[in-house]
Amino acid sequence: MRSELSATSTLFEANRARGAVRFDVHARDGVTRRGAVHESGSLRVRFPSPEDQGLSGVFVNTAGGVAGGDRFDVEIAAADGARLTLTTAAAEKVYRTPGAAAQLNIALKVGAGAHLAWLPQETILFDRARVQRRFDIDLDEAASLLLCEIVVFGRTAMGERMEQGEFIDRWRLRRGGRLVFAETVRLDGDIGGKLARPAVAKGGAAIGTALIVPGDEPLVERIREASESFSGEVGISAWNGFAMARFCAQDAARLRADMMTVLARTGAALPRLWLN
Repeated sequence: MRSELSATSTLFEANRARGAVRFDVHARDGVTRRGAVHESGSLRVRFPSPEDQGLSGVFVNTAGGVAGGDRFDVEIAAADGARLTLTTAAAEKVYRTPGAAAQLNIALKVGAGAHLAWLPQETILFDRARVQRRFDIDLDEAASLLLCEIVVFGRTAMGERMEQGEFIDRWRLRRGGRLVFAETVRLDGDIGGKLARPAVAKGGAAIGTALIVPGDEPLVERIREASESFSGEVGISAWNGFAMARFCAQDAARLRADMMTVLARTGAALPRLWLN
């Protein structure tokens, strides 16, 4: 019996998805070009836009989603003066698992005068999903960054809700070599019960974060001017030279609309895939 269980466990581990993308971009004569691109496993990146201005990239997970024990690694460097916008081909789905958590590791490095916009579509967690995500961001003092993430706890339009599972989200932001922001969000066990608490999400099923560098009080005020149009809860503040907006809504559609309103106030151009 033990040998059968061991064989099953070995087979399960062998079927786990692994994917990695690593590339750099550089600017020459005002045009951003990609350098060497490394892809492995089930993760791919495509560059659909013309390369006469800022470069756009789209991540594609050919595994069709994320399951327990999967691991995906992304490492991107934007050299001085480069402009890069990144998104995903579709919302990423994280499926239930009785075993190990999935691992998502993202490392971003942005040089002087460069701009990086990280704008993936939503991450949807199914009931009993387990995922651990890590962002390590290294910015030059003269770099700019727009990083937006939306996490959905169950597809409410389908009558689904995430009740149990694990979601650990670790963010570290360095600017000019100095750590200016560090945060780890941990939701595990009875996630549905925790999200129902008034001080957590008040029953909301979607949360989001927009990190804007540089960011200051005038930017905060421009975003707050749109507060009457928000359908969910949105909070915005600035410190340490950057601004951060937090979002919470009853469903992904409302949060996405609020996020788009905030991004419009920053002057950001949304990826075409967001508008479909």
